[in-house]
Amino acid sequence: MKAISIGRRYEIHEDSLKAYDKLPVNTYTVRFDKMSGFYLEARTRLAVTEKVYGIHPEKADKVLKAFTMFERSLGVILSGSKGIGKSLFARLLSAKAQDAGYPVIIIDQYIPGIAAYIESIEQEVVFLFDEFDKTFGSVCPGANEADPQSALLSMFDGTAQGKKLFIITCNSLYKLNDYLVNRPGRFHYHFRFDYPSPEEIQAYLTDKLRPAYIGEIRKVILFSKKVALNYDCLRAIAFELNLGLPFEKAIQDLNIINLHEECYNVTLHFHGGRTMTAKRCQLDLFGDDRPERVCLQDEHGRDQLIVEFDPQMCVYDYERHATIVPAEALSLDYIEYYEEETVAEIKKLVPDYLSLTRAAERNLHYLTA
Repeated sequence: MKAISIGRRYEIHEDSLKAYDKLPVNTYTVRFDKMSGFYLEARTRLAVTEKVYGIHPEKADKVLKAFTMFERSLGVILSGSKGIGKSLFARLLSAKAQDAGYPVIIIDQYIPGIAAYIESIEQEVVFLFDEFDKTFGSVCPGANEADPQSALLSMFDGTAQGKKLFIITCNSLYKLNDYLVNRPGRFHYHFRFDYPSPEEIQAYLTDKLRPAYIGEIRKVILFSKKVALNYDCLRAIAFELNLGLPFEKAIQDLNIINLHEECYNVTLHFHGGRTMTAKRCQLDLFGDDRPERVCLQDEHGRDQLIVEFDPQMCVYDYERHATIVPAEALSLDYIEYYEEETVAEIKKLVPDYLSLTRAAERNLHYLTA
C-alpha cells in the first residue's frame, strides 16, 4: 500500500499509485465524481489515420509555432457547418501537439466549477472543447450559477498560471458568447471551414473510388455546385458508387435530400466579355416540371433582360470551373421600358453561356485586396 498526505489529510492507496511532477503526454477527458471531485480519465491518444485534404497541416503547424512564441494562453476557434473538417483539424492539431510534448485534455460536458479546475493545472497543455456551442450553450445554469460560456471568459483571457492552448469547435457561430468572437485577446485565431471545392472533391473521390467508377466524379462535382456537400456526404457517396451504382441511383437512397431551394449567383456571359448578373437568386435546379426565370442587371444595376432556362441543361465546365447552361439552351426576354436605342443595343449582344454559382455564406474575415 501507499499512504499519501495532502496537508493534514492522509489517504491510503494501492501499490499501483504513481506520482508525477507533470501530467504525462497523453489524451485525457475531464470527469467529475460527487464524492472526490474532478479528475482526468486517460483515453486513446488522438490520431489522424486518414489522408488530410486542403491546407490543414500548414494551419496546424502555424498554431503550434504561435503557441511556442506566446507568453500567455492561446485560443483557436474552428467554426463552420457540420461534417466539413473541424473535428478532423482539431484531431490533427491535437496529435501534432502531443508529438511536440503537450498533453491533450478533452472537455465534452459542462460541469459547474470546471474553469477553476482547468486553471489549477499549472503546465503547458492543450484543452479541446468539441462542439462548444452545444455542450456549453444549451445548459441552463442554476439561480446562483453563471452562464456556462461567461464563466470561462476570465480563464480564456490567458492570465492564469500555466500557459494553455484552448481549441473550440462550433457549428453555429452565433451561439458563441459575444465576448468570444472578435476578441483576439482571448481567441487569437478563428479558422472558418468551408465546403470542399471541386478540386478537393476530385482528389477525395479519386482516392476513395475504385478505378471502374472514376467516371462518376464529374456527376458528383456538378451535384456539389447545386447542393452543399460535406465530407460526410462524400464518404457516403463514395461507398455507394463502389457498390457499382451510378450516381443518379446512389443519390436517391442516401440521407441527402432537397429540403429547400438554394441561393445562386447567376451571370450571363456575352461574346466580347460583357456580363449581366443577378445575386442570391432562389432556384430549384432539380426541378423537371418548369423552367427557371431570372431577371439580370447590367453593370449599373439596371434590370435589362430576363433569362429562362431548363435546369436539366446544366453541365459542369471543367475549364471554366463553373456550372453553365449553353447559349443554345437559353431564352431571353428583353425589358422594353428603356429607350429604344438602349434596348436595341442590348439585343445586339450575343450570349455565350450562363454560369451558376451556389451563393456561399457571407465571408466572415476581412478582405483587403
